Amino acid sequence: MALRKSQEYSSFRSTVSRKKITVDSVREEVWCVYDAGPREVRCPLILLPPVSSFADIFYRQILYLGSLGYRVIAVDYPTVWNLEEWCESFKKLIDTLQLDKVHLFGSSLGGFLAMKFAEYTSVNQRVQSILSCNGFIDTAVFHKTRAASAFWAMPSFVMKKWVLSHIPSAATEGAIADCIDFVVEQIEGMPRTELAARLTLNCTPAYVEPQKLASVAITLMDVFDESALTTTVKEEMYKCFPEAKRAHLKTGGNFPYVSHSAEVNVYIQIHLKQYEGDRYSAKLEEGSAPRQEPAE
Repeated sequence: MALRKSQEYSSFRSTVSRKKITVDSVREEVWCVYDAGPREVRCPLILLPPVSSFADIFYRQILYLGSLGYRVIAVDYPTVWNLEEWCESFKKLIDTLQLDKVHLFGSSLGGFLAMKFAEYTSVNQRVQSILSCNGFIDTAVFHKTRAASAFWAMPSFVMKKWVLSHIPSAATEGAIADCIDFVVEQIEGMPRTELAARLTLNCTPAYVEPQKLASVAITLMDVFDESALTTTVKEEMYKCFPEAKRAHLKTGGNFPYVSHSAEVNVYIQIHLKQYEGDRYSAKLEEGSAPRQEPAE
């Protein structure tokens, strides 16, 4: 059965509303968010999608973790064309939602953006922790840096063809195949300008400066089967963040949070468990509120 027509996805769409939040009316920067879980939590888990997907790609995390008392927010990006604009816009979103710090789970581009935002706010830290799934630290890995400035003018079908070329088309296990079909539907339905902006962020020459993330707890999540990123890219991540915890999945492809959501959800819980009971907890325990630190 197509995932979009499944009872689980229907339950998600009927119980979690999609809201638009304008953070800059002049620039027309509009974020679309799914916000589930207790609003009392001021340090939630925010989910950042890859180039190829909308925020609802994380519906299994939103449903499951939300049911356990975690506040989980999945976002769709506004149309911005450089990393500084994205980081400033995301900071405005956090402020609009009246959040303190945040935990970020990012997939591919989402993981890169999570690290760049932590770097951007390193002086006045807004990121408590990061889970990077199939992530990268240098946009050069896609060999499209020269084309980055031209995406804004490219026909939609050219960009979609390139994105789809990074998704394995060979026969795979049923769960991954269903996931790929779901993602292909999302790519086909993505507006040209939105896709162009995401690809520009994904391919404009840039890299993460690991030394600026020294105080951020990081978990690196990746898969051992076929995905868009090479072993060399993964090893570079390990080299840059030697203290990071690692979460490996035997299979899962590019989108393990859909195809193998149960395993990914366990890893997320393990990562967030260290914060339970303090002000940076993403979870509200039943009958309690996050403990506040005394004012200095």
